[in-house]
Amino acid sequence: MALTMNDVDRFEASRPRLEAVAYRLLGSASEAEDAAQETFLRWQAADVDLIEVPEAWLTKVLTNLCLNQLTSARARRETYVGQWLPEPLLAGDPMLGPADTAEQRESVSYAVLAVLERLSPNERAVYVLREAFDYPHREIAEILDVSEAASQQIFHRAKKHVAEGKARTEVDEAAARRIIDEFLAAATSGRTELLVRLLTQDAVAVGDGGGKVPARAKAFEGALAVAKFMRGLFKPSQAKRTLAGGSPEVHAATANGDPAIVAVVDGRVIGVMCLEITDEGIAAFRNQVNPDKLERATRRWASDDHGEPLLHAF
Repeated sequence: MALTMNDVDRFEASRPRLEAVAYRLLGSASEAEDAAQETFLRWQAADVDLIEVPEAWLTKVLTNLCLNQLTSARARRETYVGQWLPEPLLAGDPMLGPADTAEQRESVSYAVLAVLERLSPNERAVYVLREAFDYPHREIAEILDVSEAASQQIFHRAKKHVAEGKARTEVDEAAARRIIDEFLAAATSGRTELLVRLLTQDAVAVGDGGGKVPARAKAFEGALAVAKFMRGLFKPSQAKRTLAGGSPEVHAATANGDPAIVAVVDGRVIGVMCLEITDEGIAAFRNQVNPDKLERATRRWASDDHGEPLLHAF
């Protein structure tokens, strides 16, 4: 049946929420948009007059599309070049979804999205729907075709895995800026010991170049190894400027609710480095430099005024 304008409007009112759910499930903004659009096509082909609760129907369709996508994505990531990291979303991006509670903000953090990669598709779906969107287990059970008791068990198992895999501390904007300033000062000083003081003993640094930009296939582990890497990363060289297409402007920002460093060349975002902060120091750097995963960040960056850069790298 052909959709009426009212039917289209009903779907479009749900699209931001659907995309936010899909992003948390898939870790990719472009794939989230595709999943929401495929959900619209299913809506278009359905007899919508027979759908009693459109929001529940749309969420069920979208979630199952994402579960299928996650299964195939796992196979693709086995052949992915180097480390795989989610696509970063800069502050203000509507795909970040609700951020009213600490749980909602945490569920879209880079640290948690990285942990979610290790969960089964069902665990990931239950965690996202419950923790980020506050769906009751009765509705989650209907979406996933499991019992309510099974949904509760899956959620507790997923939440335990997430808690074991993160140590993030929420910091306010002023504290985040101070940490970034201290880090950049240490990274550009050429003195490894200054960097080590800012890091936890088990700090890690991970980069995703997708085979298109040089990035180490294995994470750097331990404060000294990470500090040496960061010192080298910020050491000027003509080769780095050539690779980047110029001398990047370095800005402090927020991505996925985390303090972040954004590198920009001629208005194009070439890198987003998310910092995982704990009470003991910086625990992780997750650096996205795959250009395919920075297109949305570039569009978002162009929509705001970011003032003068903190420094010009390389």
